[in-house]
Amino acid sequence: MYTTKHNYLEYIKNFLSFLEIEKNASLNTIKSYQKDLDAFFEFSFGDNPEGFDFACLSHFYIRSYLAFLNERKYAKRSIARRVSALKSFSSYLLREGFIKANPFAKVKSPKLDKKLPVFLEEFEIDELFSIIADDELGRRDSAALELLYATGCRVSELVFIRINDIDFFNRYVLLFGKGSKERIVPIGSTALGALERYIKNTRTVLMKRYNKAHSVLFVNSRGGPLTDRSVRRIVDKYITVLSLRKNISPHSIRHTFATHLLNNGADLRSVQEMLGHSSLSTTQIYTHVTTETMTKTYNKTHPRAIK
Repeated sequence: MYTTKHNYLEYIKNFLSFLEIEKNASLNTIKSYQKDLDAFFEFSFGDNPEGFDFACLSHFYIRSYLAFLNERKYAKRSIARRVSALKSFSSYLLREGFIKANPFAKVKSPKLDKKLPVFLEEFEIDELFSIIADDELGRRDSAALELLYATGCRVSELVFIRINDIDFFNRYVLLFGKGSKERIVPIGSTALGALERYIKNTRTVLMKRYNKAHSVLFVNSRGGPLTDRSVRRIVDKYITVLSLRKNISPHSIRHTFATHLLNNGADLRSVQEMLGHSSLSTTQIYTHVTTETMTKTYNKTHPRAIK
């Protein structure tokens, strides 16, 4: 398959449509694939401005691309993601009959170091909620953070929640995860209470004040839908006040949710379902965290443990 800039754009366009329609991939996944593929073709067209034979890419050429990424100090995780995107793209081209062999089939991704998720201890979570003011926007911030911690939802899921997705009587929320997959997650009484106070004393007031009419649960200071970027700013604001020596993000609260559940006896399968992980192996990273915590507790409290 001799690739020019014109047919490259066409192949990419069709591949991204395939991901969206047939694979039900999320918008973020599609954007990431496009970015990674664009980067590879930019590299390749730099060496071959008139085009090149994608189907006959040599192992040496692919290695030179990976070496190029290493020279520019790309993280192993970023390189692995690019290799994954190119493998998927090549598999698609092979399936559609555009190429007869997958040049990336035998390319191995760099081995990634296992990175344990950053999470908040239970006393740190308590401190986080204790510093939020009981005022108009404080009630919104409290409700948003309580819901993140109560359900382990992603920020992208949080900002998509509609009023009708919350069942106050049965105490659960309907979440729309990656690939538009739905899941139902329970909500505790503390989070429900925070939500009720927010809806009554903040959301309703702001919607009326600025004459807004929409069903999005969380709103900004002018009654419009809250964005994921705004949620990140909210988390950063309170984490700065706490002065924690940890790199805490909104996703850290999701890690905290899972870790605290497992530390207190929840089974891994239930946590997997609540997090919306398609594979149990993805959830198992939290067992490393809980095992580490257990080991520290043992060494600290057992009379014959190593001091």
